[in-house]
Amino acid sequence: MRRIEIYDTTLRDGAQSEDISFSVEDKLRIAEKLDELGIDYIEGGWPGANPKDAEFFSKVRKLKLKTSQLVAFGSTHHASYKVHNDPNIKAFLNAKTSIVTIVGKTWDFHVREALRVSLNTNLDLIYNSISYLKKKVLKVFFDAEHFFDGCKANPEYAFKALEAAVSAGADCLVLCDSNGGTLPHDLGNIVKKVLEGFKTPIGIHAHNDAECAVANSIIAVELGASQIQGTINGLGERCGNANLISVIPNLKLKLKRDIVTDYQLKKLKDISRFVTEIANVRPFKRQPYVGDSAFAHKGGIHVSAILRHPETYEHIKPELVGNYQRVLISDLGGKSNIIRKIKEFNLKVDPDSPKVAQIVHDMKELENQGFQFEGAEASFELLMKKTFGLHRKFFDLIGFRVIVEKRKEGEPPLSEATIMLKVDRKEEHTAATGNGPVNALDNALRKALEKFYPQLKQVKLLDYKVRVLTAGTGTYAKVRVLIESGDNTHKWGTVGVSENIIEASWQALVDSIEYKLLRG
Repeated sequence: MRRIEIYDTTLRDGAQSEDISFSVEDKLRIAEKLDELGIDYIEGGWPGANPKDAEFFSKVRKLKLKTSQLVAFGSTHHASYKVHNDPNIKAFLNAKTSIVTIVGKTWDFHVREALRVSLNTNLDLIYNSISYLKKKVLKVFFDAEHFFDGCKANPEYAFKALEAAVSAGADCLVLCDSNGGTLPHDLGNIVKKVLEGFKTPIGIHAHNDAECAVANSIIAVELGASQIQGTINGLGERCGNANLISVIPNLKLKLKRDIVTDYQLKKLKDISRFVTEIANVRPFKRQPYVGDSAFAHKGGIHVSAILRHPETYEHIKPELVGNYQRVLISDLGGKSNIIRKIKEFNLKVDPDSPKVAQIVHDMKELENQGFQFEGAEASFELLMKKTFGLHRKFFDLIGFRVIVEKRKEGEPPLSEATIMLKVDRKEEHTAATGNGPVNALDNALRKALEKFYPQLKQVKLLDYKVRVLTAGTGTYAKVRVLIESGDNTHKWGTVGVSENIIEASWQALVDSIEYKLLRG
């Protein structure tokens, strides 16, 4: 049985979602998580389209990815350039990936109206681009844009586009439902014809405008496709792409395809929530497999049945994908996740200790207040260590004050923080400025502590995100602050929640400092 390859395009297609904007650091963190999940290919972006993607490709080479290969994306060369002089093609090569994906038009309507070239010229663009790149890189995947719409309108031309790609040496023909409106039966008929006409491996790239992206992807695989493209949580332009968080367990658990290990599959929920937090959007409670409600049961015959035999109302064991059963009326569940984290954090504690139940209770209380620990695992590790008595206090806060002063219209405000704290009975009183109140507070805290703990000089604040949790309450709203910090070797996330943004930021800052000091 042929192996199915998973190709993730969260960092490009996913970043095109409305209200989504990934920084370079965001993209690097997500790439590391995708590698942990066992993704075969990570499409890093379009290096010729913007400086951010070019910077990402220069930095991502420093990551030590274990399972994933990086892919650069771009279009066929422009008709006004020779292929070797085309800026987009040069950007491909500057990204220095061994694999590239090149998108080309296969719908005659798009060729005439979007590219505004002749049909034969477009075939030349496809052939020239792929054949040139094949001499420079290990693999070239051809994204056949609008292929299914093209087949419906002019099947002869759509197939000619594939023939041009094959004759140029394309390693995979990825059939794109770019408008996302193809229904499964139509898609299946077209995929069958392609598989009958070509020996080159086939891939599928489905959008979700008709709510069929996952179904279309699975059907393509059952018919013979060997590569699925999609995004984490189905992020993507308009209604999104095929959701790999559903695709992966469907293939692994339902079709028995060995695409990721059992251990990697258990990371599914964590990685889904991690990307949600980094994207700064609300998690979808009813998301299949990984949503908080995916295995939640409330009252009546459902609860009595699942307590005897979970399979009565659960199509899989939730632990397989890192989720857990929830019985809402009695608030059971969650202990297995804590035990898993104990092992993950290498804590030398008894997993049968009653303190595990205490952590479950505390976690639920904190989540009810607005805390989320996906993307902030350092804060969760601190919570566990405090409960098990493995935590120590490195300083006591006496007090702090933050002042923001604007002296003149049109000039930026000035921020200053003053802090008093005690370390081993020694009081420290200091002040610092910053480009904002949180930055000033961070600078003051470090300034006060560095003489006692020189290792804090290594710590840098890499990212800072704020999310409003109680919509409709205006400036009184509760907020969640997510901070990413790092030193010379590691990165970690911490979280704080409050109606006061400075207090929420303080909680996350303190967790960041304590986590570093506990690690040494």
